[in-house]
Amino acid sequence: MSDLQEEGKNAINSPMCPAPVEVHPEDSLLEENEERTVIDPTSRDDPRFKELVKVLIDWINDVLVEERIIVKQLEEDLYDGQVLQKLLEKLADCKLNVAEVTQSEIGQKQKLQTVLEAVQELLRPHSRPLQWTVDSIHGKNLVAILHLLVALAMHFRAPIHLPEHVSVQVVVVRKREGLLHSSHVTEELTTTTEMMMGRFERDAFDTLFDHAPDKLSVVKKSLITFVNKHLNKLNLEVTELETQFADGVYLVLLMGLLEDYFVPLHNFYLTPDSFDQKVHNVSFAFELMLDGGLKKPKARPEDVVNLDLKSTLRVLYNLFTKYKHLE
Repeated sequence: MSDLQEEGKNAINSPMCPAPVEVHPEDSLLEENEERTVIDPTSRDDPRFKELVKVLIDWINDVLVEERIIVKQLEEDLYDGQVLQKLLEKLADCKLNVAEVTQSEIGQKQKLQTVLEAVQELLRPHSRPLQWTVDSIHGKNLVAILHLLVALAMHFRAPIHLPEHVSVQVVVVRKREGLLHSSHVTEELTTTTEMMMGRFERDAFDTLFDHAPDKLSVVKKSLITFVNKHLNKLNLEVTELETQFADGVYLVLLMGLLEDYFVPLHNFYLTPDSFDQKVHNVSFAFELMLDGGLKKPKARPEDVVNLDLKSTLRVLYNLFTKYKHLE
């Protein structure tokens, strides 16, 4: 046993590795051609990685609050399929034909198989290669679990803001001819919100942010002038586009001013004090935009609430292009 553990540690700590990686004893006892993955400690300590894990855990606990399920550690709490089953049933409003409690490894893998097949059926239109398997989830592979959760969060348009461009360095340990061999792989867990949501078409704002940030202030100034021209009628003034539209109140009032009608106060929250109330307000403003003949905004209400400047600018620019000639 000690020889095998030492063999595993030597493989992980080979010169190819920039940093030593802790290998658990079970990671060293691999079958021939079997492989294990270990996240590099520097990646685990990365603030963006930690934020991604925290956001996903908080989201799961929020979805399953009525089930009295509390997830604390993704690998330990999701590997047997029980929490994933409840999460999918809640998100998709369905009931999976699986045993409620399964203690045996065979039973757990059967449950996972059913859950992951249901996930695949949901995600099939996107035809992206799946980055998880029954064995990887049951083997407590955190990278595979994160890939799965990010895909579910994006598919069900979770009201959360995932940190963008999160990647991890993964050490892959494989046993060949009795020896352990290691290699480094970079796993991309998140890209941009737009890419993950499947909106691959770029627009002027992508170009503006990527290639002409110096012109961004000019665009913001024009939009501030436009919105204040109308909001001033209610003695309201905007100075910060990033924050003052995030609760949806100014968006709703602005639509009423642009379309020349009074928005009944019972239709929205004038002083929203929760994330859900703010999302309600922005969603309601989007409905008013559709009623006014505008196309459905490219942005998600959650993105506006989460202070995503690019999303807020897109929404306001749509209004600007239609209503800029109004007095």
